Amino acid sequence: MNANFANTLETLETPCLVVDAERMERNITRLRTRLDALGVSLRPHLKTAKSVEAARKVMTTQQGPATVSTLKEAEQFAAAGVRDMIYAVGIAPDKLARVAEMRARGIDLMVVADNVEQAESIAAASKVAGSRIPALIEIDCDGHRSGVPPQDHARLLQIGQVLAAGAELRGVLTHAGDSYRGGGPEAQERFAEAERKAVVDAAQVLRGAGLPCPVVSVGSTPTAHHAKDLTGVTEVRAGVFVFFDLVMAGIGICRVDDIALSVLATVIGHQREKGWIITDSGWMSLSRDRGTSKQPVDMGFGLVCDVNGNVFNNVIVADVSQEHGIIAVRPGSNGRLPELAVGDRVRILPNHACATAAQHGAYHVVRGASLDVEAVWPRFGGW
Repeated sequence: MNANFANTLETLETPCLVVDAERMERNITRLRTRLDALGVSLRPHLKTAKSVEAARKVMTTQQGPATVSTLKEAEQFAAAGVRDMIYAVGIAPDKLARVAEMRARGIDLMVVADNVEQAESIAAASKVAGSRIPALIEIDCDGHRSGVPPQDHARLLQIGQVLAAGAELRGVLTHAGDSYRGGGPEAQERFAEAERKAVVDAAQVLRGAGLPCPVVSVGSTPTAHHAKDLTGVTEVRAGVFVFFDLVMAGIGICRVDDIALSVLATVIGHQREKGWIITDSGWMSLSRDRGTSKQPVDMGFGLVCDVNGNVFNNVIVADVSQEHGIIAVRPGSNGRLPELAVGDRVRILPNHACATAAQHGAYHVVRGASLDVEAVWPRFGGW
């Protein structure tokens, strides 16, 4: 929805969530251009955005394709006209009725399974619905989380046979979760190739057994930006690239100047003898995510910028309580605390865009260094 154009970052109530549309659009173009050159399509993950307006900026069409992480997301985006989605979390059997209901309304919603029990529940739900529910088999490319190990052909084929017989076997899917550990460009290229090989090999196993496998889906923001070859892959899923965050900057996937998301906060006091500036933005607005704590540069609970988005060198949110944030110089650095008066505004770049955005009900959209709010995009949460 359109904002009141009298609103600026100097008049909004704080804390609130801000998106720099200029940076966001640049981030989207960067990945689209890269994937186009590799000959694969983008199926953006909408779990970070959770906003119809933001989703429309990143999807190829208003109908999709898209990836979601909750059925609430699927239902909200379906209501906005999205018709092609993967629910990319292993399906819980009691959620299949909601899936079937959406599919009955013409939504091509796919689910994910990595065990026979799930496959059997999908087949049973398909029988009840009178329509085959499409499913992707999740492959574990790096031991990070869920999925069928690539070498376990017997399990892969058993799941595939159950799905093909009683539901619809749509393909295979994987996520290179280990890529978030970083390691530099060469390591990321290895993660990307391991991700590709795991699903391409699984697809060949299924096809060799006479089973269908039209979709071969990979996805993580780090590997999407480092893959050199995506032969055999049909689509890439990625999500946080739209906004980026300090974790992504810390592993070299983006620059700090690419981060499009921030929390606007107001200075409410000082503890000068401690070297602290106090703001009205605590963990309720920033989240408790400490994703940079294991990286070479620990950004505390966020990196502090002026109201125009210019970074204060080595000035971080060092600690938080529920509604208070403590700004301080990063320990061991050469930073200097800025001169900020009570009432001044700052913007805080988040460690983890998904976690920080989840604390808010809307994005306030600005462009570049402008303080003018050009739009407000509602966002939603829940499951």
